[in-house]
Amino acid sequence: MALRKVPALFMRGGTSKALVFHVRDLPADRKDWGPIFLAAMGTPDLNGRQLDGMGGGVSSLSKVCVLGPSGRTDADVDYTFVQLGVNRPDVDYAGNCGNMSSAVGPAALELGLLPPPADGDAAIRIHNTNTGKIIVSRFPVADGLLACKGDLAIAGVAGRAAPIRLEFLDPGGAKTGKLLPTGNAIDTLGLPDGGEVRASLVDAANPCVFVEAYDHGKTATEMPDALAGDAAFMDRMEQIRRAGSVRMGLTANLEEAGGMPSLPKVAIVARPAKATTLSGEEIPASDMSLNIRMLSMEQPHRAVPITGAVCLAVAARIPGSIPNAVSAAGDDAITIAHPSGTIMVNAEVELAGGSPRAVNGAIFRTARTLFSGFVHYAET
Repeated sequence: MALRKVPALFMRGGTSKALVFHVRDLPADRKDWGPIFLAAMGTPDLNGRQLDGMGGGVSSLSKVCVLGPSGRTDADVDYTFVQLGVNRPDVDYAGNCGNMSSAVGPAALELGLLPPPADGDAAIRIHNTNTGKIIVSRFPVADGLLACKGDLAIAGVAGRAAPIRLEFLDPGGAKTGKLLPTGNAIDTLGLPDGGEVRASLVDAANPCVFVEAYDHGKTATEMPDALAGDAAFMDRMEQIRRAGSVRMGLTANLEEAGGMPSLPKVAIVARPAKATTLSGEEIPASDMSLNIRMLSMEQPHRAVPITGAVCLAVAARIPGSIPNAVSAAGDDAITIAHPSGTIMVNAEVELAGGSPRAVNGAIFRTARTLFSGFVHYAET
């Protein structure tokens, strides 16, 4: 059987990579997208490498973005994010990817979804269909496309590139409709093993479950491979994630939560403490507001998902939450230390009638088109 092909871009967005499709090039029925995405990405692969596709063997490199015209008056483009599994044939539309959101504005220009803007600064309003939220992407343009040179370096990516400012507007309640789905800054979760844990359940940009690292024998400075090698820790974090999913109302029961591995994200957080990055660089405690180690698709993330960083920054502004208790940021921008370095996030939270409301979260990333043409896949 001959290989099939479909037009696509392959792009880096922040510390992720994804295939990017124009919606017109895909089947009209979304249920027919999954087999194409899985085959193109090389999923499932029990070897965990996705060598027969475009995936890179980890969740941050196994992603798809679908762009199209927006029917909303407050948006220029619609963007649907799809998380693909590595070992399992997961096709997950549950949440957004902040890193790949940084590639959406430039990709919209590459795909001709918008008229070429004049050289200077562009502002593109993105409607993320996964969450229903609006993201404003601001970046420099040259010759109608993202400027290919710039001075911004981000942790985990070699070199420098043009800055892309992402503004997540009114990010609270992205999936549950509430910034604090339970109404509490801290909840006690009962686990299947009979234990109980304190957790902050926060839904901003994407829903996340935050627990204090020291409650689980960790410091939030561990390397991802060390966490992945601790089977008891990994199992407990998955129990916490599933219990959080049910308590937040994302799923009806623990079994259903196991079938939606992309959300909520789960993370351990801790007060500032000296940490070493994957590249061997030392981050002094004075250069951070707090430490985080986040899991994504049941794997320790090698940086921090951008939506996770926005959610964490918002959570750190909520009085009484675990991130607020460990953060040293005060009223300043929040500098998050993660395995690849640090990332600074601005987040604004206001108290309305005693309840917190996330006004916005803003972050800088970079992106680049790696190829454009056709991706080939074997039809199943």
